[in-house]
Amino acid sequence: MAEPTLVQVFGTGTVRLANAAAAPSAGLFIPDSALQGAGLATPSTATAEGHLVAIAVNAKNYLTQTNFDANIDQSLIVADGFSSFTTRGTDSTAYRQDQLTLSLAKIDTGSTIDPDNY
Repeated sequence: MAEPTLVQVFGTGTVRLANAAAAPSAGLFIPDSALQGAGLATPSTATAEGHLVAIAVNAKNYLTQTNFDANIDQSLIVADGFSSFTTRGTDSTAYRQDQLTLSLAKIDTGSTIDPDNY
């Protein structure tokens, strides 16, 4: 199989921008519509953390254990962790903590995480 695509991981409409006169710097473009598909209702006013959660939810939909097991080129798994409860603040307000676990797999060549290896 092949590496997961940008669309599979980040959502429909995601593209890599090339260096060009119209786009002077290269980068990754994830459209608001892809983030809305992950549950981010108002991307234009959402927080940075809200954007990151939407990206993680999109990734979780494709980077599953099942796809990892079937595709030797997939190096990441995003899976649900355990939910728990905690209290915060001076009023001990109850908070729910949800977990997403990101697992990175590579041939063992060192002890540091290098994004170029995935």
